[in-house]
Amino acid sequence: MGLPSNRRHSLTVDITPSLLCSLQGNMGTLINMQPLFLLFLLLKPLQFVRINDPSLSDERREELEDYLEDLYATGPTKPPTKEMFKTHVIINSEMPLTDQDYCNQEMRMKRVHNRLYCVKQHFFLQASYNDIQEICHNIFVQCTNGVRKCHRSQQIISGVHCALKSGTMMPFCEYTSSYREGWVLITCQWDDIVGEIIPVSVIDILAI
Repeated sequence: MGLPSNRRHSLTVDITPSLLCSLQGNMGTLINMQPLFLLFLLLKPLQFVRINDPSLSDERREELEDYLEDLYATGPTKPPTKEMFKTHVIINSEMPLTDQDYCNQEMRMKRVHNRLYCVKQHFFLQASYNDIQEICHNIFVQCTNGVRKCHRSQQIISGVHCALKSGTMMPFCEYTSSYREGWVLITCQWDDIVGEIIPVSVIDILAI
């Protein structure tokens, strides 16, 4: 008897150390070395990935599993969340904000990308999440970069602007880092899950 057409298939893929090296390299190498593996992924939806490498820490293993989930995602882009903004925008690192390599380090550490494609620009803010969220309650102001309405901070905030210099996909994205200090322009939206308005994106930091 055949399987019902609406039955969901589950796929578990063991990522061995050798295959892991391929995944952490470039896609061209992966295609050359693992053609059958890629064909199998194309034939069935990848619902779960298990990395089978005892040398990896739990934290590193989870990070790579998230990486693979992003790599093979086929659905719509994940909606912005409170935790996503905290992770991708709020910074509290020991590296000086004026460091020329700041963006290259932080963009990789915080995994800022669009399904592994390099983003053209990004802002990091040295402030608490609560302080940034408060900006969402300020009145609308004229925005920049083609955005109609923004909320502007009433306090001066320090941050870093990252502009893509070269590269197409992670981890080969190279950025120019520029220290900024001024009024922050952000966009916000209501989040039904947490029941509050949340910051979504940083549009600009207006110089003093």
